[in-house]
Amino acid sequence: MNHVRADVPDAEAPPASSSPRGKIIVLGLFAAAVFVFFYFDLKQYVSLEALKANRDLLLAFTEAHYTSAVLIYILIYCLQTAFSLPGATIFTLAGGFLFGAVLGTVYVNIAATAGATLAFLAARYLLRDWVERKVGNRLASIQEGFAKNAFSYLLTLRLIPLFPFFLVNLVSGLTRIAVGTFMAATAIGIIPASFVFANAGRQLGSINSLSEIASPRVLGSFALLGVLALVPIVYRKLKRQKDAP
Repeated sequence: MNHVRADVPDAEAPPASSSPRGKIIVLGLFAAAVFVFFYFDLKQYVSLEALKANRDLLLAFTEAHYTSAVLIYILIYCLQTAFSLPGATIFTLAGGFLFGAVLGTVYVNIAATAGATLAFLAARYLLRDWVERKVGNRLASIQEGFAKNAFSYLLTLRLIPLFPFFLVNLVSGLTRIAVGTFMAATAIGIIPASFVFANAGRQLGSINSLSEIASPRVLGSFALLGVLALVPIVYRKLKRQKDAP
């Protein structure tokens, strides 16, 4: 008889087999969202030029209908993240411009964390069973190791912007990391970058390219934060080696 290991708190038992029809529906929604985005060339509306061109209109709407603007902003940003579409940086700049650095960061965090969780769950629902059937035995030790240190590992991936946000969402769904751990590490890990870009959004008129914001110095700071997040893991490994007979 198989038992779920009690010494891996973040691990989740494999989900029960899902309905093929449900998977087709979820996959169809993702395919439809990507098709609509690129077929109707919606990418032109999530560019720095478009944001700067419509800044007065967006600001006027936000000042006249603040609550509606916040809800619409969070919903659109959440959907963009859930469907792994381009434009996250522009949305974050817009959040800072429309709502200020602090509140903009809060709204970005809510939207991005919710959207990332939906993408994570979709990847888990659609692909994890298949991956575990194909290569489950070879990944068992990796899965267990990741589950034990899931929060620190994921926090590092979030803090270092070299790893694409959408890719981390999808790959994490293939692991046994708990949903709560994924959400917590994501919500905390995206705060620094969200604040940097939201704060930059306050000076929208003076920004000519996104590279002006993501300078080597800023990226280096994020990388340092990511390394610090791994310190607890390294410490535990060294301590186990020292205590081993």
